[in-house]
Amino acid sequence: MLFQKLSTDKFSKNFLMRRIGDISQIGGVRRYELLDGKAKGVEAIDVRTGTGFIFTVLIGRGMDIAWAEYKGIPLAFISKTGVVSSLYYEGSDLNWLRNFFGGLLTTCGLSNVGWPCEEVVENLGLQKFGLHGRISNTPAENVNIKNYWEGDRFIINISGRMREAILHGENLILEREIITELGRNSFEVHDTVENAGYEESPLMILYHINIGYPLLDVSSRFISNSIEITPLDEYSIKGLEEYNKFSEPIHKFKELIFAHELKTEGNGTTYVGIVNEELNVGLYVKFNKNELPKFTQWKQLGEGDYVLGIEPGNCYPIGRVETRKRGELEYLSPGERRKFNLEIGVISSSEDIYEFKKKVASL
Repeated sequence: MLFQKLSTDKFSKNFLMRRIGDISQIGGVRRYELLDGKAKGVEAIDVRTGTGFIFTVLIGRGMDIAWAEYKGIPLAFISKTGVVSSLYYEGSDLNWLRNFFGGLLTTCGLSNVGWPCEEVVENLGLQKFGLHGRISNTPAENVNIKNYWEGDRFIINISGRMREAILHGENLILEREIITELGRNSFEVHDTVENAGYEESPLMILYHINIGYPLLDVSSRFISNSIEITPLDEYSIKGLEEYNKFSEPIHKFKELIFAHELKTEGNGTTYVGIVNEELNVGLYVKFNKNELPKFTQWKQLGEGDYVLGIEPGNCYPIGRVETRKRGELEYLSPGERRKFNLEIGVISSSEDIYEFKKKVASL
């Protein structure tokens, strides 16, 4: 829990319960179902931490996170598709984009991350892998919501699991746990991916964290401590010099994609983020390179498509075939489980922005 100097006394059990009848007055969760248009049928959970930090977990969309705000300031980019039910998912080619709502978190994988590709798979023949995989369009099952006092901490815990499987092929299970508590401006994502099959299976995962206006604006800056920054295509070379700066929306802007080699603490932990010093607000992502060794920055400043992607993963978004050619494709053995953890949180003051910059620079 970084950069948070909230008074724990005001969120203690005794302090609060003497003043309220039910915890929902201050924070907690609200579960419901979206009813309009292509979002109809998508189950969702609003989470409020009592600090002005609110975010929405979409049970019906891989337990990814759509809207998020802090004290009325929107944090996440929401694309022109809006939230779309997985019933409309088209898995081929680039059609994933028709369901890409953006949001604070979209999970990419588990069998492909990046550009569409095709290859021969044993027992299945030629298989086509669409952009960024299927897991974000998989509804969660075994969903469990737990709200409870642990001493003076009111814990909010949401868990569930998604399965990506095909007859004669992969059988991958993603178990997700999202944890926060009253008084926090952040949450943790704890994922475990298990190969429940009997053959070795490729594993690709990338956390597509999408920042939008007004947190993303001309005055914003992307913060990282990068040893090396590599454009992932020839076009992105021209944007390398100002990779961390942003402009007004640009007509027909072509996306820029950069791979970063990040410095870390001794245990592999690293931090990236975005700050807007006009608003005195920012957002950070904390993860460990031993679990998520690759980091991609996606910069898209188009009109109506105005977004910064902060993307830790175990691969770059270049597709399964190209990743294999590079010798970077990871595998899960039968029965093997792999854990991935990250923390996403708000930087809520000018003082905390200063401390965050200092923290990142010290890596």
